[in-house]
Amino acid sequence: MAGYFRLAVMIGVGVGCAGAVAAQEVRTGAAAFGDWRTDAPGVTRLVRPADVVSADPAATAANRSRVVPRPDNAVLRTMPGFTVAPFMTGMTGARVIRVAPNGDVFLARSRPDGKIMVLRAAAGADAPGQVSVFADKDLKDPYGIAFWPPGPQPRFVYVGEAGKVVRYAYKPGDMVASGPPEVVVDDLPPGGVHWTRDIAFSPDGATLFVAVGSSNNVAADMGARPGDLAAFERSHAVGATWDNNEYRADVLAYDADGKHRRIVAAGVRNCSGLMVRPGTSEIWCATNERDLLGDNTPPDYVTHIQPGGFYGWPWFYIGGHEDLRAAGGPRPELRARVIVPDVLIQPHSAPLGIAFDTSSQFPAAWKGDAFVALHGSWNRANHTGYKIVRLPFRDGKPTGEYQDFVVGFTDGDQDVWGRPVDVAFAADGALLFSDDANGVIYRVSYKAP
Repeated sequence: MAGYFRLAVMIGVGVGCAGAVAAQEVRTGAAAFGDWRTDAPGVTRLVRPADVVSADPAATAANRSRVVPRPDNAVLRTMPGFTVAPFMTGMTGARVIRVAPNGDVFLARSRPDGKIMVLRAAAGADAPGQVSVFADKDLKDPYGIAFWPPGPQPRFVYVGEAGKVVRYAYKPGDMVASGPPEVVVDDLPPGGVHWTRDIAFSPDGATLFVAVGSSNNVAADMGARPGDLAAFERSHAVGATWDNNEYRADVLAYDADGKHRRIVAAGVRNCSGLMVRPGTSEIWCATNERDLLGDNTPPDYVTHIQPGGFYGWPWFYIGGHEDLRAAGGPRPELRARVIVPDVLIQPHSAPLGIAFDTSSQFPAAWKGDAFVALHGSWNRANHTGYKIVRLPFRDGKPTGEYQDFVVGFTDGDQDVWGRPVDVAFAADGALLFSDDANGVIYRVSYKAP
């Protein structure tokens, strides 16, 4: 049944962000599901495993958004005290944002050009003062960006591509790569449907983590299972897939020099956003779950990754819910092994980037909370997503809720003028997020009302 909890939050309207305190519900059960019409700053949803509805492939709808220029009357809405405004325009294909230790903003423009940009802005500036192409030669769908070694003096910039990871020699302040890339990892699965390759380093810099999505929706190209499945899983991981999906739908790990490939966790259908939570060694994923099971199943999710864990794909989702479409035959022995993710997101919202608030600018009560970009649905009759949400943490753990933070990119049932991809906190504590629909980087700043 649908239910509501009362929660006092502050609601702001407009780029200028005037607003007033209002009582808001934590929407649960059926009320946690909806579409863009139910979005508003402060609205909080709690999707629980018990809320997962039965699959109904016959009821599956396709409603791809149509990207339009920003309408003249369009206004992004956020919380009181916050201002959201364009920081940089003209960034076609804007995807992953990473902030270098010296404050420079690195941006992957994945498609169609394949570029890594550097944006430099003075602290508190509402636009970059310098913009440079860091690298643009022979990059195939560049996506993840990481600095090595972690800390104030990195010597390399690593970039995840569809089939490999490369690195560029780097010293803080470089706005153009000083030399050609060195291939560090050359054995990643190729692009395909899920081509993004986000990357991150362990705090000590010894381990490079790489997220690789599945080749398709239900592993239809996986073929017959290995003759000795137990031996295969011992050399890979419990729940690991094979054939065209070998080393896919996994979080992988390598040594920093690209050697010693291993699977950290399997069954993670498409971890588009990968990050190590600051101050911890926890790996976090913002994950797109599978399609074509109905408008309201299964939820997408954001979760910390348990080493050795199995997250279900392609045989199960959100615990023991079985997907009978999975190739390779049923795997009932895996049901009890499926890990339920930390935070469930309304189905088909398409969470991509994730960042944790370590700034001194946002409200102190929010420090350590996660912010996630929802790219927006296609496999749903009524659009959902197309916004930035906040995931509250309490005592270092997510509450399971998520709250609308920046909304307003939809313009009716079909048109959208923004599709958020990634989020990152700038050196001055403002939140940056990318929009690959119209090539804009936005800046969200805060001043207590």
